Amino acid sequence: MRMIGIGFALLLAGAAGAQQAADSVSPEAAGAGVFGGMGAAVDAAFAAKARGEPVIAADWMVATANPHAAQVGAKVLAEGGTAADALVAVQVILGLVEPQSSGMGGGAFLVWYDAQSGRVTTLDGRETAPLAATPRLFQDAAGEPLGFFDAVVGGRSVGVPGTPALLQQAHERWGRAEWSGLITPAIDLAQDGFSVSPRLAALVADDAERLGSSPDTAAYFLPGGVPVAEGAILKNAAYAESLRKFAADGAAPFYTGDIAAQIVAAVQGAGNPGVLSAVDLAIYSVKERDAVCGPYRGHEVCGMGPPSSGAVAVGQILGLLEGYDLSAGPMDADVRRLIGDASRLAFADRGRYLADSDYVPVPVKGLLDPDYLAERAKLLAGDDALPEVTAGTPTFDHAVIWADHAAIEMPSTSHISIVDSYGNVASMTTTIENGFGSRVMAAGFLLNNELTDFSFRSHVDGVPVANRVEPGKRPRSSMSPTIVMKDGEPILAVGSPGGSRIIGFTVQAIIAHLDWGMNVQQAAAMPHAVNRFGTYDLESGTVAADMAPALEALGYEVNARDLTSGLHLIAIGAELQGGADPRREGIALGE
Repeated sequence: MRMIGIGFALLLAGAAGAQQAADSVSPEAAGAGVFGGMGAAVDAAFAAKARGEPVIAADWMVATANPHAAQVGAKVLAEGGTAADALVAVQVILGLVEPQSSGMGGGAFLVWYDAQSGRVTTLDGRETAPLAATPRLFQDAAGEPLGFFDAVVGGRSVGVPGTPALLQQAHERWGRAEWSGLITPAIDLAQDGFSVSPRLAALVADDAERLGSSPDTAAYFLPGGVPVAEGAILKNAAYAESLRKFAADGAAPFYTGDIAAQIVAAVQGAGNPGVLSAVDLAIYSVKERDAVCGPYRGHEVCGMGPPSSGAVAVGQILGLLEGYDLSAGPMDADVRRLIGDASRLAFADRGRYLADSDYVPVPVKGLLDPDYLAERAKLLAGDDALPEVTAGTPTFDHAVIWADHAAIEMPSTSHISIVDSYGNVASMTTTIENGFGSRVMAAGFLLNNELTDFSFRSHVDGVPVANRVEPGKRPRSSMSPTIVMKDGEPILAVGSPGGSRIIGFTVQAIIAHLDWGMNVQQAAAMPHAVNRFGTYDLESGTVAADMAPALEALGYEVNARDLTSGLHLIAIGAELQGGADPRREGIALGE
């Protein structure tokens, strides 16, 4: 790729395609005015997002959920760093400026395309259950499931964080820049303070009661008992100190050192205490896993396999749709019927079969087998919504029976897409699960509530649930970091937050780009229509909600609601095109 411009030169392309600016979702607490004074590149990126246009670059690009993080990632890439280097710098900033979504107390899945080898691989930095955890972790004395927030708030829901170890491993494998220098900008920002964005201020105010349940968390987010205000300068000396240790010693302090001790003390000393121990942290490891890929329209769509359900479900939905014509576009009711019922079929299989494959056999090949999908796709051939959807019977390498279940998965999280000047591509989805996680802080960062992604029931009618709690197990996820390949080369990096709706958000963006010809900014902004279990969720206040009568006529129940995705896409070809979801604060920057 050739270099163009000086600094962060951004050429803004015209918006071709079917989506008109009037159909775009208005930005949620994000715009050049909110992050004014950060430079011409940031202003230009927000202006492009507002117009529904992608950011264009020739050499490298980063798309992420906050302009502070995007700027730091852009600087690393401009100075010759790799996508792995930028990933480290971006994540440690995100953990400071959008702490409700991700950070050093959480976990992540990374899908990586290595330009030198031409190989797509994945790193599993998912949290693990403590060794003392039992299948009844989230049940009361009578064996009944706890209420969701009764399980979430406090130490009980905290799993071993994986993000620090994943960042270190990614840098060791694919980084070029000096490690400590990647972390210095976040240390400085934590020490000097950053301006609280409208989005963060609103989320703190909405969750003030739960944030007040932990003294350290309350002191940080509710100083003097009052939620931090928009525009206030928020400093985090404890986080800066943790990052200094990270810069000096890598991930070790988080797993065997002083930070590990603070994590254990916070979990065990919290209200609703957990069973996480020093041993649990010490034995944690990131796992390299084979990418899970499925064909679609002459492409290979590659993502994260178990313990994520993302790549399997995305691959199933696209595979079920392969033989159907979607060219009528997103406002056609029959197209939405096909996509919605394909999603329902995938979610039925997901609910029965998907879990941590280190603990239970998961029929990944069977679920994505073309013959299996072709047979299931026949169910889509009618004219009306499917009246009932059940799991299929994919080929297993041996017999197994699991019970159906649907674990609760809340829509927080963050996604990062990066392409470097060497041709490497990183697509990473990162999370602490629910907004503000467990609401417990240690060493300046929030701890996850990832264990509530397990099923609260261990058995249904005497049949075991695949995604039940077990010691050391990783909970099922819907995070779907994705790289789309064409003829062995990457052409798109995409992913989103959004709980189990991540799968639908990611599928829609891929179809919007490949089937409907939308540029990546249009794909990020287009109104959402998502169906997981039968009810069609339509994004309120958008043209998607206008489809309600047509979908009801096909037999669906519909529900107009907010659907706050956080899609970040980079299209890769003769040039790079970046798009950032207008529902959040992110931007794409490139050169």
